[in-house]
This record gives sequence, structure tokens and C-alpha cells, in this order.
Amino acid sequence: MTCSLITSWRRQDLRPSVRGDARGGVEPTAILDWGEPGFDHLDVPHPDDASPSIEFLRGVHRLVQRTVRPVYALDDTQPASVTLARTRGSCSQRLAVVEAIARRNGIATRVEGLVLRGEFWYPRFRYLRRVVPDRVLLAWPSFFVDGEWIDASHAFTAGCDLNPEEFANSGEETLFDAAARSRISWGTAASAGCLDLSEFVIQSLGTFDSRDDLFGVYGQTLPRAVRGAVEPVFSRWGAR
Repeated sequence: MTCSLITSWRRQDLRPSVRGDARGGVEPTAILDWGEPGFDHLDVPHPDDASPSIEFLRGVHRLVQRTVRPVYALDDTQPASVTLARTRGSCSQRLAVVEAIARRNGIATRVEGLVLRGEFWYPRFRYLRRVVPDRVLLAWPSFFVDGEWIDASHAFTAGCDLNPEEFANSGEETLFDAAARSRISWGTAASAGCLDLSEFVIQSLGTFDSRDDLFGVYGQTLPRAVRGAVEPVFSRWGAR
């Protein structure tokens, strides 16, 4: 059982609001605020000036994995610099840090808006199922590398595991971590060995130039009042 009453949409239909592919960009945004001082002293791998590589993105992912511990924070629009300063963040917030670093180093990013079933988070919130939202909006990033857009799990891992462990969405492995273990498929046709999570996708809202644009159009899953009431606890509740 999931709850629709505490979501920003309250049983309303969510309809794609964009057509075609977003162009993305490298500019700083309110969320991807890579110009802030917190990014100046990060020990990031240096990309090849001629062709920013996937290896650079994998190194950035590992850096964020080491330095930003996973928690159940709820504010998807929190600036990446704040996440860095706090050294903790949700999957969405940690992905935003990777995007910000990529943009800072000339790699364009964009996001796809995926509406997921609330059941996806049941294993993490076994005793809170009655208040898990029925739909959750996820900003899933892509990166422009070597003339093409590649999604996060393609960027963070070499391929699909022939004998992959299922992603349980529980314990210490978060979605952010799983994306570097084996490629994730949100679509209907998963390659052999990929982590097939398509059963949890209700719909795609299309691609957006930034996560700022996505949340600017649809808002966050939880209204501000709900986030404000529970964020002090959830933002410190570590994934385990």
C-alpha cells in the first residue's frame, strides 16, 4: 500500500511536457552550482582536454562514493555544494554532485524524468510503507561523451554482469552504488546481465536540460511542508 495524499501531485496525472531531446549544457545552475568554492579543492581525475572520457566520470563517481555518505535526504533541489559541505546526501543529491563536477570539466549533462512506483522503496522503509508515496520522481542523468549521450549507469560501469546480483534496494548498496556495479535498464528491453528495473517505471516525462528544469516543471515528490517536517531526521538517517 502506498500513499498519494502526501505527494505534490495528489492523484493528478503527470504528463510529459517536452518533446524531442534536450540539449543539456555545462553551465552552473542553482542545483549544479559548480562555481562555488567547495568544488575548488576536490581531488578529481583530470579529463583529457581533447576528449573527456568515461574513465573520468567513473573516477568522479568513485570520489563521490567515498566522500559523500548515503542518507535518506528528501530535498532534490539541494545545491550540490551543500551536499559536498555536509558530506552526506541521497542518491539524487549524490548524482547531482557528479553532474556538477562533470559540467565544471566541460562534460554536458541532462536528465530524464522517470516516474517510479513507490513500491521500489518498500525494502528500505519496511515499517513506513503506508506513507511511502505512490509515485516518486527521479532525475536520471546522462552525459555527453565522444559525441553521444550515455546514461549514468553506462557512464559509471563497463557493462552488464553475466551473473548479476539483483538490486534489492536495501542495505548499504544504494541506487547510486548499484549504477557502478552493472548497467541499469529502465526500459522494456534489458540486455542480458543488466539490472532490469523497468517493472518499477510508470512513465518517462522526457529529457530536460538540467534537473533544475525538471523539478521546476513538476515540483518535487513531497511538498515543502512535508519535507520540512521530516528532513531533519531523514537527512541524517544513513542507508544500511
